Amino acid sequence: MDSIKEHLPVYSLDNFSSNERKSQQFQVEVFDAKRHFSVKYPHRHDFFEVLYLLKGSGFHVIDGNRYDIKPPSVFFMSPGQAHKIEFSHDIEGYIFIFTADFYLANRSNQNSLIEFPFFYNLKQDNPPLILDQSADIRFLEELFRRSINELHHNETIKLDLLRSLLDLILMTCSSRYKTSENMTTKGKGHILVKQFYHLVEENNHQNLSLKEYAGLLAVTPNHLTQTVKMLTGKTSSQVIKAKQILEIKRLLVHTNLSVAEIAHQLHFEDQSYFTKFFKRESGYSPLQYRNSATAR
Repeated sequence: MDSIKEHLPVYSLDNFSSNERKSQQFQVEVFDAKRHFSVKYPHRHDFFEVLYLLKGSGFHVIDGNRYDIKPPSVFFMSPGQAHKIEFSHDIEGYIFIFTADFYLANRSNQNSLIEFPFFYNLKQDNPPLILDQSADIRFLEELFRRSINELHHNETIKLDLLRSLLDLILMTCSSRYKTSENMTTKGKGHILVKQFYHLVEENNHQNLSLKEYAGLLAVTPNHLTQTVKMLTGKTSSQVIKAKQILEIKRLLVHTNLSVAEIAHQLHFEDQSYFTKFFKRESGYSPLQYRNSATAR
């Protein structure tokens, strides 16, 4: 009998790094079917990820959104997101994973990472970058190869050089990434919404109120709601509820926790209210949703 699954695995960068690099908060390597570690899907990361695929097929599901793998393409993930990936045996590419602290070291603009359109996307989706210019394909591949070479073939790893190579990867992808977010007027409101998304990802197990999120961001609930509404078309409360519902669905489908245990894990004090909340927002009772999802 399989052991009871109690939660989605959360992998830290330590899980993907060799012992001598655990403290350096990054890893870059070849991505193929022979990778040296195994993970359980779906799972979450607590780091950022850039996955550049040059060959193979399959699909990638990020926070419930499914994307076909159509190389050459680049996938991006932010901390807190849940994903699973299924790929063919001939998959080939590169992966760069890193913490915010690694990228932001020595940067005066501590928001520069979340300013990229593919991290904490305002639409809360994660479409990959599809590359169609041979020069871009070769340039990105060379950046990944150079990063791996610096990591493995130099006695003294030059962290500033690796940060610069990562920045070139991100800047190149950002300039080619087609999204309406590129046309959004960047400013304090834009960053506030991304910071809000970041907090919701990090704290969606805590059942925080809108007032508590606004307090963490040092703004009023009304200002937060108005800014989120202006830039996304949704209210702050709708964003919070949508993330809660998504998390409940994950736990119903991917764990054997009872409804009461899920309510407790997500800090709902009243199971009856938890059940009513889920049914109001999803149209199903928790058990109805679990039964329908597992019957597919």
